[in-house]
Amino acid sequence: MYKQEILTVRVGLNKIMLPLRKKKFSELRKAHILFGQKGEKIACDLLQNLGLTILHRNFRGPHGEIDIIARDQAVLCIVEVKTRHRSPFSRPADAVTLKKKQNIVKTANRYLRQLGRPSIIYRFDIVEVIFNQRRLIDIRYWPNEFSASELNQGVY
Repeated sequence: MYKQEILTVRVGLNKIMLPLRKKKFSELRKAHILFGQKGEKIACDLLQNLGLTILHRNFRGPHGEIDIIARDQAVLCIVEVKTRHRSPFSRPADAVTLKKKQNIVKTANRYLRQLGRPSIIYRFDIVEVIFNQRRLIDIRYWPNEFSASELNQGVY
C-alpha cells in the first residue's frame, strides 16, 4: 500500500489536512496537448495577421507532424510551433533539435509528394509562444529558420 500525500493548510488557528491526488499520466498528457493546441491557434492568428494563408494544420506523416502549413505569397511555409511556459534557462525554439528538423523535412517531403511534387519554393519557419501561467507574454516568429540543404550539408 502506498502512502498518500497530505497537504496541511492553516485556516486561522486551525490546521486542516487534505489528501492530495496525484494527476494521472493521461490527465497530464491531455493538458500538454491542449496547451500546445492553444499555442498553435495563437501562431495561426499571428501568421494570418502577417498576411500568410493557412493551408493545413497538424499534417501527420510517418516521421512526425507539421504543425502549420501556410503560404506567404508564392512561398510554401512549413511552420513548427513551440509553446512553453516562461523559463530563464532556454527558449522554446531550442527544443527544435537537429533530429526534429530532419523529421520535419522528411514530413514536408511526404506532403510535397502528396501534392505531386509541385515546382514551388518552400521554407521552414519557427514560431515560439511563451506563457506566464495562463497569460501570453511573448510570441516570436522566425521565417526561414533552417533549410533542408543546410541539414544535408551538416551546417547544424
